[in-house]
Amino acid sequence: MNEPKTSFRPTLGLMDATMLVAGSMIGSGIFIVSADIVRNVGGSGWLIFVWVITGFMTLAAALSYGELSSMFPKAGGQYVYLKEAYNPLVSFLYGWSFFAVIQTATIAAVGVAFAKFTAYIFPQISEDLVLMDFGFMTISPAQLLSVCVIIFLTYLNTRGVKSGKMIQTTFTIVKILSLGGLILFGFWAFKVEIWNANWSNAWDMHKLLPSGNKEHYTFIPALGAVAAAMVGSIFSSDSWHNVTFIAGEVKNPKRNIGLSLFLGTLTVTIIYVAANVMYTGVLTLPEIASAEKDRVAVTASHVIFGNGGTIIIAVMIMISTFGCNNGLIMAGARVYYSMAKDGLFFKKAGDLNTNAVPGFALWVQCIFACLWCFSGKYGDLLDMISFVVVGFYILTIFGIFILRKKRPDAERPYKAIGYPVLPIIYILMGLAFCILLIVYKPKFTWPGLIITLIGIPIYYFIRSQTAQKSISDQP
Repeated sequence: MNEPKTSFRPTLGLMDATMLVAGSMIGSGIFIVSADIVRNVGGSGWLIFVWVITGFMTLAAALSYGELSSMFPKAGGQYVYLKEAYNPLVSFLYGWSFFAVIQTATIAAVGVAFAKFTAYIFPQISEDLVLMDFGFMTISPAQLLSVCVIIFLTYLNTRGVKSGKMIQTTFTIVKILSLGGLILFGFWAFKVEIWNANWSNAWDMHKLLPSGNKEHYTFIPALGAVAAAMVGSIFSSDSWHNVTFIAGEVKNPKRNIGLSLFLGTLTVTIIYVAANVMYTGVLTLPEIASAEKDRVAVTASHVIFGNGGTIIIAVMIMISTFGCNNGLIMAGARVYYSMAKDGLFFKKAGDLNTNAVPGFALWVQCIFACLWCFSGKYGDLLDMISFVVVGFYILTIFGIFILRKKRPDAERPYKAIGYPVLPIIYILMGLAFCILLIVYKPKFTWPGLIITLIGIPIYYFIRSQTAQKSISDQP
């Protein structure tokens, strides 16, 4: 009879780790969110600026995380870093938010995006159809398909890290090549008159209204517009740190995790910026802003490939989101595993199954992500997640300064490049983003913050229960 394993198996090399970083980042965002960015900032220069500044922030954070990953090369990643730099309460709030919003809602959003684009090939799966009506909520075929995909990928990942690794590496290579092909064909279909029109007044910032009219900003609201625009680009660039969660399964983690963070985030940043430059060469800004259901890539593909473009993009996004969700599902369960080991999550989540993966944690994550699929719109989840995620990135990167003071003699096989300048720049930019988002998009930022703060009484309740159990177990 097979016995449960007691430790993870280091089976992921540098290539696998890099593909997990890139694959977890590239989902559906790059195909969609540029429409909302253009509506907020109006000019081509500002569109590219939003993607460049997001890429810079992502790279700065990734380079900073390299130091932390080399100090604590074990399962749990950011959860572990926060615990070591601060205290168990701060790390629990991250773990709780990660479970309640960050990872599970992202899995749901990416799953729903997969289903939406599958409907281009199979219209019976459309999100606009109502399969079940309960009065207080309706369920579409797209939502049911997203749930099925999440369950399927969870099952595959319970079979061992090799199954997840094979899917992740294969699908990420395919989607990187596909995106590269789309960009190259896009530049081939480049239209000089459209490019000139888009870039003749590239730095005129304004809001593009549905009517096609412009609404110019004063200085402070303009900053708010940039922050609002960055919600989409940050969501599209998020989950780069997922590789830190599976550090216990990476070969030579002290070297390979930091290197994979850099290589993966740099690759994706270049692809994202190039894709948006391509968009401005084949579509006018009003066409980008008014793309049906924000599907900019679909609109662009019609120009590039003709009538067959819709199917090409639909298949690309299906591949992209399927691989992305595999990476999110694989990595997320390792955080709950670490929390369980600290007595702050379901005890069984801290056990490994016969395939040396946290099977119970994977299924708990699956259930919650499936519930999120029925919760609301893609954009709602996107806004809520971005605010909470950046807040915890700021705390984690500030933790580098704390740990350098608390543990000056600790082994640091890799030190944060650009320290202290790059980490400080990220912290300041992240704070500005969060503050502006609270002011200008409060509807979907406060819910994320409230969910995080709910973790405080939950933490103390768990601690009190643990203390009472310890007392009752004493002879």
